[in-house]
Amino acid sequence: MRILFVCTGNISRSAMAELLAPYIFHDDSLTFESAGTRGLHDHPISDEATAILRRDRIDEKAIESFRSRRITPQIAREADLILCFETAQRADIVVESPLKARKTFLITDFANICEMAKERGWITGDSVEKRINSVVDNAGLLRPELPDAENVDDPQGLGMDAFISAHNALVRVLKRIAAALA
Repeated sequence: MRILFVCTGNISRSAMAELLAPYIFHDDSLTFESAGTRGLHDHPISDEATAILRRDRIDEKAIESFRSRRITPQIAREADLILCFETAQRADIVVESPLKARKTFLITDFANICEMAKERGWITGDSVEKRINSVVDNAGLLRPELPDAENVDDPQGLGMDAFISAHNALVRVLKRIAAALA
């Protein structure tokens, strides 16, 4: 299953999520990728995000080889699940790739949906992919009962404290999703 993280420039939030997710989900059936709605082409991860990922002991080769990209309809089409960080990013994807609307979520909204689906016993399947698909299938029923999803703010240009805050928010939300799907 291909999970695509989408932010704006693809050099901070989505890049960190792509590299952090394998350490949180521990499932070889999942492939994590990232892109940006206004993605810079072929840029490395921002210096601040690189420093944080190194502190997390993320594979140095993965950090060094990462290059940003802009989301295209083809990239969206190839993804099985798209997780964004701001409502505007989700809106951009839905306009560009309307067939992916049902499988495109704000990451905090998806975490809320996963937790409620688990609470209600609506997560089914013997693989992570099947469990994710059961969440997606039930999302429309659960979303009206959930609080408004929160954006994970863009730290770009706001200093290291903003990057640490974004990183910590990403780790928390990814762990929430992983725990609900376990």
